[in-house]
This record gives sequence, C-alpha cells and structure tokens, in this order.
Amino acid sequence: MSGETRPILVIGSLNMDLVARCERLPERGQTIMGSDFFTAAGGKGANQAVAAARLGGRVSMAGRVGRDAFAATLLAGLRDAGIDARHIERADSPTGTALITIDVTGANTIVVISGANMAVDAALADRALAGAGGPGILLLQHEIPPAANARAVQLARAADWFVTLNPAPARAIPPDLLAAIDLVTPNETEAAAIAGRPVASRADALAAARAVLDLGARAVLVTLGADGAIWCDRARALHCPAAAVAAVDTTAAGDAYIGALAASLAEQKPLEVCLGFAAAAAGLAVTRLGAQPSLATRAELEAFIASHGMPIAQTLTG
Repeated sequence: MSGETRPILVIGSLNMDLVARCERLPERGQTIMGSDFFTAAGGKGANQAVAAARLGGRVSMAGRVGRDAFAATLLAGLRDAGIDARHIERADSPTGTALITIDVTGANTIVVISGANMAVDAALADRALAGAGGPGILLLQHEIPPAANARAVQLARAADWFVTLNPAPARAIPPDLLAAIDLVTPNETEAAAIAGRPVASRADALAAARAVLDLGARAVLVTLGADGAIWCDRARALHCPAAAVAAVDTTAAGDAYIGALAASLAEQKPLEVCLGFAAAAAGLAVTRLGAQPSLATRAELEAFIASHGMPIAQTLTG
C-alpha cells in the first residue's frame, strides 16, 4: 500500500433480488419453464458497497429501505460485510426489489421496482457525507433520484472527494454535474446513450468515451463484458482485458468491477493495477450465482489471481 487507505462512501440503492433460472430468456408474450428460483441481496449501490468492503475497503453506505422483512435481510448483509450502515434509513414505501431472469449462458434480464430507493434525498446525502470521515471515494449510481445524486456530487466535489458515477440505468447527465465527476463508469449500452453514438466494438467504445470527455467528464471507464474495459482521460487511453472464465451469472459483474476498483483506488495503487484487480474481481463474480453472493473476499480474489493471473492494462493508440 502506497499511503493511507481512503474511506469509501456509497450513496445508492438496496434491492432484494428475486431470481429465476431457465434454459433461455423468454420472448415477448412467451411462457417458459424455469429450473430454479432464489432470492439474493442486491441493488447497485449495496452491491458496490459489499464488493469494496469484502476486498478490505473501509466502507459506509447511505440509502433507504422499507419496514419489511427484506429490509432486515439487506441490513444484516451489509453489517456482515463490515459496512457502516448508520445512514441506511427507513421509508414508508416497500424495500426495492428486482426481478431477474438468467439463462444457461449467464445472460440476464432485470426489472427493478425502486420502492424505498426513491425516498433517498439531498438531506440524506448531507448527513452521509458529513459523517463519512473523508475526503475519500464516493460511489453513486442512477437507482436513486437525480436530486440526491446532484447534491452528493456538489458536496463531495467541494470537500475534495473522488467522485464516481455509474450511470445505470442510463439517463442524461447535466453538463455542469458531469464536469464535477472524476470518473463516469458506463457499460457499452449506457456509454452509447450518453455519447449519442452506437457502441458495437472496442473502437466504438473508445470513441464514445472520448465523446463523454468532450461533454465535460474528467475520466471515463467503459465496461465491455467479455472484452474487458476501456479507461480514457485527457492524458491517455487504456484497455484492460477481462479474466478468461466461463460465465454462470453476469448479474452484478459491473458492480464487482466498480467496488474492486474503488477498493484498489482507496489504497492508492497505480491505475493499471487497479484496473487489473477490478477485472479479476468481475471475472470471479460471473462464475457464481446471485448479486452479493457472487462478490469475493480479499482472500478468495487473491487465490483466484494466483490461479488465473491478473489481467494487464495496455495503452491504446488511435
């Protein structure tokens, strides 16, 4: 470690995932038979928090849950991961849920019912940042109201936090807000929506990343599934390949990547090391079922890297 480990604060969503496995994903209007069903803790915010905490990050989280049994399960999972959950507050609406269907290749479809996540507000962002012991790394996503994210970005930027936004699901980001974010982390679909151009290849992803830079972002990381990820800032562009594994369930792969990246950035590791560490974490996650159940501990990830190697980021030209 090349310095003091910085704290990580996640302001975001918590969901209970209701997961069905089947041979293939149904077509519109079609009924198919599934092979099994299970529930698992999820929500992009909570997934990223757990991913970072299991890898040794000093993590706190702010969000909202309902007053139901799902809430108790989700809170217990955060605490088991060592996350400071003081700013997970109760709302009158039900805890968020996600309906997930997974086929035999690991591909999925997801329908999110936001519930209590939509009660996250600017005041909660104020309380969370005031008590997080920063400056550190702030992780945000698009599964809470835009006003809460905007307030968190503004406060964090003023207090010298490193601000990361995972723009999922995709929606427009105001230019003044984009300029205050250190790192935007879309997948290829989200990058295409933000940049306003198709992303069907690595070259397309790099072009889209540069277009998002032109819109005001300081750095962009586009995750590309089996083709790894592209990092682009105003000084350089890097491609880091994915770990070579057979996918079982791709749910939360992006969250595993972002949580691991945050944990490594918090340790102030070199960027190339952070990208390789994050790629390995995502690779391990897709070999397991479920969102948070798929997220590795530090010991598990180190064993995976010892066995499979760690992907190495390379400079992109062009």
